[in-house]
Amino acid sequence: MKLTRRHTLALGVTAFAAIKFALPSTARAQLDGGDAYALEEGQVTIHPISHASFVMELPDRVIYVDPVGGAAAYEGMPDADLILITHEHGDHYDAETLATLVGEETRLVTNPAVFEMLGEDMKARATSMANGDSIEVDGLPIEAIPAYNITEERLKYHPKGRDNGYILTTGGKRIYIAGDTEDIPEMRALEDIYIAFVPMNLPYTMTIDQAASAVAEFQPDHVYPYHYRDSDVEAFAEKVAASNASTKVVMGGWYDKA
Repeated sequence: MKLTRRHTLALGVTAFAAIKFALPSTARAQLDGGDAYALEEGQVTIHPISHASFVMELPDRVIYVDPVGGAAAYEGMPDADLILITHEHGDHYDAETLATLVGEETRLVTNPAVFEMLGEDMKARATSMANGDSIEVDGLPIEAIPAYNITEERLKYHPKGRDNGYILTTGGKRIYIAGDTEDIPEMRALEDIYIAFVPMNLPYTMTIDQAASAVAEFQPDHVYPYHYRDSDVEAFAEKVAASNASTKVVMGGWYDKA
C-alpha cells in the first residue's frame, strides 16, 4: 500500500460497517482497513466509499471505481493508479471529483460516452472501451461487460450498448463490477467470478429478487450489494442463502457516512 499525502489527513474517515451475513473467506481486515481477500499471490483489499464508489488495492496498483463526492471522500486512501468509470450518470461520473484525484501517472478506462465528455488532457490518459472490448492496462486484463435495463419502463435509464460493467483479472481471480444494470443474460452467463459488485435499486437498476436470482445463477464466491439506497439488502442476502448458492454476501458500509 502506498502511503500518500491523504494518509496524513483523516485516517478515521473511512470506517466501514461490519459484515452482517458472512465474513470474507480470507481474513477480515481492520474495520478502517477494508476487506482483504487472498489472490494466488498477494491480496486484494476492498474499500467501500459511497453508493457505487469504491477503492481496490491490488498487489501492484490502486484502482478507483466510479469516484464521485469530492476529494474529501477519499482522504486516507492511497492515490489512484487506475480509475474505472462505468457511465455518465452523476453518481458514477463527476468531472470535478475526477480532476482532484487524477495524478501524473493515473490511467483512466471509461465507456465511449464518458470518453467524449473528457477534456483533452484527460483523454490523453484515458482508454475508451465499448461493450465486448478486452484490453490490458499495464498488464492488467480488463473486459468491458454490457450493463443495461431490460424492463420496459426502465429502458430510458441505461440503454443497451452505452454503459459498461467491467471484469478485472488479477492474481488468478476475476472481479466483476456490474455498474448500473438489470439481470441481463451477459451477467447470468458469467463464470469463475471471485468477487462481484451488484446493484439493486429502483427504478434505475433491478429488484432484490432479480439480483438474487442472477447471483444464484452465476454464483460468485463473494458478492457485495451496492448502489442500493433504500433497498432491503438483508432480504437479498436471505434470498441468496435460500437459493443454495455457495456465494457469501458481504455488506460494505456504502451509506454509513451519509
